[in-house]
Amino acid sequence: MSIRNLKVVMIAVLWLATAGSVQAFAQVEAAYDLVQKTTKEVMDVVVAAEAYAETDPERYYQQVQSLLDPLIDYRGFARKVMGPYASSDRYRSLDEAGRKKLIDQLDKFTEAMRSSLVRTYSKGLLAFGSSRIELVPPEKAEPGRSRVALQQLIYADRRDPYVVIYQMGMEKSGDWKLNNVIIESVNLGEIYRDQFLASAREQDGDLDAVIANWTTVVVDVDK
Repeated sequence: MSIRNLKVVMIAVLWLATAGSVQAFAQVEAAYDLVQKTTKEVMDVVVAAEAYAETDPERYYQQVQSLLDPLIDYRGFARKVMGPYASSDRYRSLDEAGRKKLIDQLDKFTEAMRSSLVRTYSKGLLAFGSSRIELVPPEKAEPGRSRVALQQLIYADRRDPYVVIYQMGMEKSGDWKLNNVIIESVNLGEIYRDQFLASAREQDGDLDAVIANWTTVVVDVDK
């Protein structure tokens, strides 16, 4: 290969690498923009709700839920919380009737998680209505990256900010969805999975009973 041809190849490789890096960063920025936009909209609702949340909580919950629905992958989150009870291996091991029942249970638990998460999250936010909230700008990402963790800082009633990590995943459609949240090193997905597994043991594996009585535990992250 001549020197000239080698230079052309090197330039082409460099261009492709740069283009891939720019595209990857643009993808991560899309996740950042989604969380930033949703946070602002939710906090606007929180500030306004200080005047009525105590007397009309359902109105407040519904407004928050309408903003969170496009952001959160409730079904994916619910499936992870159910752990081995909703795994691919278990699904394949079931007969047709069992698979249909499992899908129905996952549907019901998804709705239970959606409702309880929104209420728990909404109640917690009322304490931070006047707080300064910053979303840390994303770093450069590897091409083809479909997962990203975004860090949010909440400056409230103490010297150091509360640190919240939003774990985002890209769906086949190209849309970013929230898969999990870590608050002050407390992994909510893991906490709720442990809660589900413990409840399943108490109910002797009766998932219908677990789902019917599901109430999201309130996690104390204050230090």
